[in-house]
Amino acid sequence: MAPRFYSVAQAAAMFGMSPMTLYRAIAAGEFPAVRIRGRLIVPAKAIEAIADLAIAEQTVVDTAGWVPEQAARGEA
Repeated sequence: MAPRFYSVAQAAAMFGMSPMTLYRAIAAGEFPAVRIRGRLIVPAKAIEAIADLAIAEQTVVDTAGWVPEQAARGEA
């Protein structure tokens, strides 16, 4: 069974970036995350949706623009 959430460190490793870079993107509202009592976790669905969109549109997905659009539609 695939995980529903990843730690920030796990998600950052998937993207080949440092956890601090991902923490900064989350803090800036440029990447989706869930905060539970101070701990941030990244929904696996968000990572999958971003990857699916990049593949479907054969383009680069800028998460800074993606997060508000998806959240407004209730998709993230």
